[in-house]
Amino acid sequence: MSKDIRIKKGLDIRLVGEAEKVISEGPRSRTITIRPSDFHLVTPKMVVKEGAKLQAGDEIFFSKTQEEIKFVSPVAGTLKEIKRGARRVITDLVIEADYAGGSRDFGKLDAASASTDEIKAKLLGSGLWPFIKQRPYDVVANPTQTPKAIFVSGVSTAPLSADLDFTLQGKEKELQAALTALSKLSEGGVHVSVGSNGSPLAGLQNITTYTVSGPHPAGNVGTLINKVSPINKGEVAWTIQAQDLVIIGELLLTGYFNPERIVSVSGSVVKAPKYYRTIIGAEVSTFVYDAGVEGDNNRFISGNVLTGKQITPEGALGFYNNAFVAIPEGDDYEFFGWNKPVFNKISPSRALTFSWMQPKKKYDLDTNTNGEHRAFVVTGNYEEVFPLDMYPLQMLKACMVQDLDEMEALGMYEVAPEDFALTEFICVSKQPHQEIIRKGLDVMYKEIG
Repeated sequence: MSKDIRIKKGLDIRLVGEAEKVISEGPRSRTITIRPSDFHLVTPKMVVKEGAKLQAGDEIFFSKTQEEIKFVSPVAGTLKEIKRGARRVITDLVIEADYAGGSRDFGKLDAASASTDEIKAKLLGSGLWPFIKQRPYDVVANPTQTPKAIFVSGVSTAPLSADLDFTLQGKEKELQAALTALSKLSEGGVHVSVGSNGSPLAGLQNITTYTVSGPHPAGNVGTLINKVSPINKGEVAWTIQAQDLVIIGELLLTGYFNPERIVSVSGSVVKAPKYYRTIIGAEVSTFVYDAGVEGDNNRFISGNVLTGKQITPEGALGFYNNAFVAIPEGDDYEFFGWNKPVFNKISPSRALTFSWMQPKKKYDLDTNTNGEHRAFVVTGNYEEVFPLDMYPLQMLKACMVQDLDEMEALGMYEVAPEDFALTEFICVSKQPHQEIIRKGLDVMYKEIG
């Protein structure tokens, strides 16, 4: 039986271009790209060189600071190129795919009878461990620590994000295997949020289920953590995305690493928004050009519009992303836009904008910030869309001045940059909230870590 979590603070951003619930196979990606930057604070140590032949599941690098954490190839093929940036930092690992090249067999594992050490060894050895992230710091989980609990969000409320009830259909067996395994890694159990009793995650065993409702960010895993078991100093919680449970469960059941992703391709400039079956690191061009995009001045985003990363049409899907969005680039100037009523934009404020009068209307927004960067203006708006039991403005300021004591007192151990995506969206000061929080977490990791 599930418990209820109702969120009142927040803001639903309804955008045009939502993906139709149809799955297309799409063309196969010729290359697969793995970006070490997707694994924040991980310094890669390569174990293969350019030109190396790989099977799906073969190790390509490991974490320099935690050698037991391995990162594997999503597909068989040849390591075509190792791209480097400033100071020879590895930026991209490009693999030329060979879909007939086979996959490494890691062996099956019965999660119900396996021990904690066996499960942990299987996840580490097969390269599945990077799917598990931890709070504090929102980084790949430290396998030497024991979390107080594990959290999974089975509902996404972010604008133009993938519908998890749809993408997880028919995967109950894999989900159950993964959740059974994870339940043995923490005495605090696994806590899962769902949107309704019709979710594929609802009714599964070895978990505690919560039915969440309310505006975004009700679906954020940070909201679930805050309402169920807030993180105090010295405590660690692990999080994992719902679609990644399927990858873990399939490996436990079959012994093979199958990094399949069902990605929502959406946005107001996409001609045929729908879902595509692809794999981690695939070229976005494989489904961008199949779906069709109108115009030539657009922004392409790997992830949702609030937290995703801007990429080029020739870019690749991020390791943790299950959504791709294309919206108009907002590089134009609206004459006297600050001094007239606005009917085509959304805002939590009733000053000049009228979105509050049309709660069901969908908007065609671009990337224009509608203002310039300036000092924080105290409006009280952040608290209206921030459901966590914290003070968002004070936390942002503490991060900017790197006041570790204040950051601790305000609950910094519990948050991730995505928890501040909505406050950034409504910020009249145009401050980069997610960047500020990320830098604050990095300072805490370096000084306290």
